Amino acid sequence: MSSARSLTERLDGLYEFDREPVSESRLQGTGRFVGMFAGEHVAGTEFVIGPLFVAHGVSASDLFLGLLLGNALAVLSWLFLTAPIAVRTRLTLYWHLRKICGPGLTFLYSIVNALMFCFLAGAMISVSATAVGLPLGMRMPGLEDIFPTGPLWVVTVLGVGAVVTGLAISGFERFAHFARICAPWMFLVFLASALAVLPRLGCDSPGEFWEAARTRIWTGVPLAGQTKFTLAHVMFFAWFCNMAMHIGMADLSIFRYARRWTAGLASAAGMFLGHFLAWIASGILCAAADVAVAPGPIAFLGAGAAGAVCVVIAGWTTANPTLYRAGLALQAASPDWKRWKVTLAAGGITTAAALFPALVMRLLDFVALYGLILMPMGAVIFADFWIFPRIGLESRSAEKRGLPINWAAGISWLVTIGIALALPMEIYFKGLPGWFIAILLYTGLSSLSQRKTGRRSLSKGARA
Repeated sequence: MSSARSLTERLDGLYEFDREPVSESRLQGTGRFVGMFAGEHVAGTEFVIGPLFVAHGVSASDLFLGLLLGNALAVLSWLFLTAPIAVRTRLTLYWHLRKICGPGLTFLYSIVNALMFCFLAGAMISVSATAVGLPLGMRMPGLEDIFPTGPLWVVTVLGVGAVVTGLAISGFERFAHFARICAPWMFLVFLASALAVLPRLGCDSPGEFWEAARTRIWTGVPLAGQTKFTLAHVMFFAWFCNMAMHIGMADLSIFRYARRWTAGLASAAGMFLGHFLAWIASGILCAAADVAVAPGPIAFLGAGAAGAVCVVIAGWTTANPTLYRAGLALQAASPDWKRWKVTLAAGGITTAAALFPALVMRLLDFVALYGLILMPMGAVIFADFWIFPRIGLESRSAEKRGLPINWAAGISWLVTIGIALALPMEIYFKGLPGWFIAILLYTGLSSLSQRKTGRRSLSKGARA
């Protein structure tokens, strides 16, 4: 009993400035964020997304140019949109949003946000499970699998989920340290695996790489049943696969620890090591494995046991910060609970979701959808912070007026999602027009609402 009480007390002591600005003494240098971004994005998703580009028939030229452009745009989004607000407020996304939207709307958004992050973290637990299950002879999921592939899959996922949840409970500094240690060798394993299998694809020298890339890896021909991807698909996916984090402002919770807004440049470590080189490397592995997509086996093909271990750690380094974000979201919805308790609850949801391999096999569509659902609130935060003071509108109106729900923000969120989903284009392209739609809606509705409230105040003053 006493040991259980002691553990609870230690967990209660893991304070992460959940409801107030981060103190000066806890601010972190840019190096912390370089390691965290490299660890999070040289990670489990990279073993999935690279092969899916191959399956969707991207051509070599479209892949390389699209990744360069899209990743550069993603870095600029973190640098100029997310980080400057984060270092000025030093609040979590949810506590900042509460001041704008009110506790009622923040509660709803936090639940939706937490579920989306739980599902994403669950996909990464599934990725790690494909490597842990290799020595057990576990049947690996394929592109069409939706449900658990057998008892071994279930047991493996539960074990990996327990470890990931424990690391997420330990807090920002612990998982940043974990990612910083793992990132360098994970990146090297990605590269070594890809280089090792190139001779199987007819590439025995650097001069033969482009021909092999064009004719045997990224051929421009999709697998049966898969849609054809172009340069635009690659560029917009690379830009918006983390839409919820940058223009959706989820990484306010991360960059609130940064000393300066220029820490947003640290995202380049994740984008160009992970979303450029690692996606290319995993695509090469996929082609060498006859377009197999289960991460564990294709990594083992290229680097043996080191490849399998890399997949396990890669899944963890993505799942940990994602689950941490989910815990913060749930805590905003249940402020009386300690963060470790809500993170534990989020870990349970995440692990249950990880049992279904469809999350991994349909990752491109899921990532695009969850970003689209969360993105409008990022536009609301941007407009409230930067635009409203410049056009004479009141920022953080819910806090100042004691509103339980800021209806302008709520309507903007839901209507933007509806309009974006109805736009006659593929889901990968909807985020950009959706962000501007959300800004226009929120600005217009807030202007009407505040003008109406102002007239009421004047009317009451005149009667008095």
